[in-house]
Amino acid sequence: MFKYIFFIAFFITSSFAQIDANLEIVKKANTLPKILISIATDSSEIATLNKIKNSLAKDLEISGHFELIKEDSSITYEQIPDILALSNKGVDLYLNISAKKDNSGKYTLFSKLFDINSQAMILEKSFTTLKENRYPFLAHRSAISINDYFKAPSIAWMDKFVVLSVYKGSGKADIVIGDYTLKFKKTIISGGLNIFPKWANKNQRSIYYTSYNYNNPTLVKVNIYTRQKEIIMQSEGMIAASDVNSDGSKVLITASPNSQPDIYLYNASNKSKRKVTSYSGIDVGGQFIDNDSRMVFVSDRLGYPNIFAKSFNSRGVEKLVYHSRNNSSATSFNDNIVYVSKDNDNELSTRAFNLYLMSTKSDDLKRLTASGINQFPKFSPDGESLLFIKSYKGHSSIGIIRLNFNKSYLFELRGGKIQSIDW
Repeated sequence: MFKYIFFIAFFITSSFAQIDANLEIVKKANTLPKILISIATDSSEIATLNKIKNSLAKDLEISGHFELIKEDSSITYEQIPDILALSNKGVDLYLNISAKKDNSGKYTLFSKLFDINSQAMILEKSFTTLKENRYPFLAHRSAISINDYFKAPSIAWMDKFVVLSVYKGSGKADIVIGDYTLKFKKTIISGGLNIFPKWANKNQRSIYYTSYNYNNPTLVKVNIYTRQKEIIMQSEGMIAASDVNSDGSKVLITASPNSQPDIYLYNASNKSKRKVTSYSGIDVGGQFIDNDSRMVFVSDRLGYPNIFAKSFNSRGVEKLVYHSRNNSSATSFNDNIVYVSKDNDNELSTRAFNLYLMSTKSDDLKRLTASGINQFPKFSPDGESLLFIKSYKGHSSIGIIRLNFNKSYLFELRGGKIQSIDW
């Protein structure tokens, strides 16, 4: 059983979205607006506001559309900032934030954005959450609203949940949801071994996951709010949902009821399934491409794991990747593929699984990571960001790559190791 778990951990792939394979930065200006964030002096929620300020600053930095200014400037929430002093410091935008919490625990963030150059308040917003520990989403929503005001490329992905499986010990793994920075986390499935979570729909109300708490490995669908469960499929060997199409009507499932894993196409509407690969070896990690008419997947049919593509209506198989002899998972859309490849051991004798970006229309190949074990790549809906798991020197982190800016960020998980992830 655990041999199969280890194998699929490197083979299951993620969903996809469009990305420019040339990674060109498209900007209409040569400089970024400089923004200063201040906490209103008359707010009583200073401790949480400091956390929100730090999260908001990180969001704006990661967006790539703003430059953060670290200067001391504080006023009450109703005051107008000192325009001249801020202008002399090179500040373009001044964001003043405040908050209040009511007796029920509901927490509201208030914000005012001033354009120093035009000497005017240009945006005033408030954001509310029912529980204070969800403050990271208040920061994300504030950053999104500022970004949207300037019609910059969307960063709406920041407001989405990530779902991850976290190893807690031998035979123990929980399913957890959180924000992309892992500052907010909530366990939704616990007890026993629960791995390979996959969002079942865009509204993020349900997930598929693999449970080893039944007589056989079992693919389960659960509503994360009502906790209502449905058994989708069981297998004597490994089983996992590797991809869900855009409207949630179709699921690609890797299962091995007869010892060798194959890929099945599951219809969520009528609950039917059909086998789409029949190779005597290993076929895993299917991903929808070309309007759900084809898939990319991983197979060892050449004697080593590599990336292939096939139509659901034909038996023909096409090899896609010609780099390395150990390519263990991929995510793809149209002409572009990001895949995981095991590189040669380096001078420190440490193994590395790196992410590579390629185009099926050219010979371009770009390495996106340089060290550690990097797995489970997943594109944001706009294709400008890549989510992945990074394991390095005993630490487990969520990684974010801002592809058009050639920048990456890591958010470490404290307590446990990330087994798999979806966005």
